[in-house]
Amino acid sequence: MSTITLDTIRKVYSGNVEAVKGVSIDIADGEFIVLVGPSGCGKSTLLRMIAGLEDVTTGEIRIGDRLINDVDPADRDIAMVFQNYALYPHMSVYNNLAYGLKNRGMDKAEIDRRVKEAARILEIGDYLDRKPRALSGGQRQRVAMGRAIVREPAAFLFDEPLSNLDAKLRVQMRVEIKRLQKALKTTSVYVTHDQLEAMTLADRLVVLNGGNIEQIGAPIEVYDNPASTFVASFIGSPAMNLVDVKVDGGQLALTNGEGLSGPNVHGEVAYKIGVRPEHLSVVDSKGDGSTGLDLEIKVNVLEPVGAESYIYGEFVGGGPEILIRVESHSKYEADEILFLRAEPENIHYFNAETGRRIDG
Repeated sequence: MSTITLDTIRKVYSGNVEAVKGVSIDIADGEFIVLVGPSGCGKSTLLRMIAGLEDVTTGEIRIGDRLINDVDPADRDIAMVFQNYALYPHMSVYNNLAYGLKNRGMDKAEIDRRVKEAARILEIGDYLDRKPRALSGGQRQRVAMGRAIVREPAAFLFDEPLSNLDAKLRVQMRVEIKRLQKALKTTSVYVTHDQLEAMTLADRLVVLNGGNIEQIGAPIEVYDNPASTFVASFIGSPAMNLVDVKVDGGQLALTNGEGLSGPNVHGEVAYKIGVRPEHLSVVDSKGDGSTGLDLEIKVNVLEPVGAESYIYGEFVGGGPEILIRVESHSKYEADEILFLRAEPENIHYFNAETGRRIDG
């Protein structure tokens, strides 16, 4: 195990395309860090620079106390798990697990011990004589993880390893990866575009956008206190409601001029306010905003999803779409008028120009 330190890492491709823009992260020994963001945000490039598969334009990467910018990938003491498994189709599971160790000239008895221990941990001992084509997708991914485990590296790097699996198997494998990492206590960096996967796996999230870090924090911290409108809309499913408002005589109003009952605000800055769907409650009548945010919406669509339902509505008098979460047995109709309330502690304020969070 070891720490990983990224100090002002930049990656510039030909044509002056800056994929990663001065990223700094300190990853603790044994920590599980998830790099999350949309396609093109720089997360896979960052992982590949840690692995040595991409050169670093400027900045430093250290594993423990060792600077590794110019160290070959094979000498970095890391093990990588890829999206496409990268198994040798002509080799048995046993030989897939043992191959890298054999290339290092490791003693046969030690190879056998490591392979069988990894097979025991991953519950693939019955498949050691099979070829990859005789395995399911989940079993192949376990073998790919096993090949990383037998290395006993300083760090694991995961590059969207669950993307090729079906939804049910992804849930199962998420649990397995989390259990495995906690048991082995190996420093891990995991890349995904799936915010649910990121939330369930991470000790800390690193939310990336356009090559920059938007926010770093524990999953619940990022969820409860998003640092920007980007984080608010990306983390959480369904996403936070974000509404453009203006200040009119100390009161909030929609940008189309429609009044909005809510707490008094000060200053001339243009705001976005955010409320998560689960923090909007249906109430009997519209309040005056003195105890929170009060809205009046018209129901457009009711979407049952099992244990809960989602209501898509719009402000009465016109305005942006609003999404709320209700219990699954709730009975509402299209075009029905609903009064909603959000408590003050569940209202988020953002600068409409910069997108950054405004506290206080």
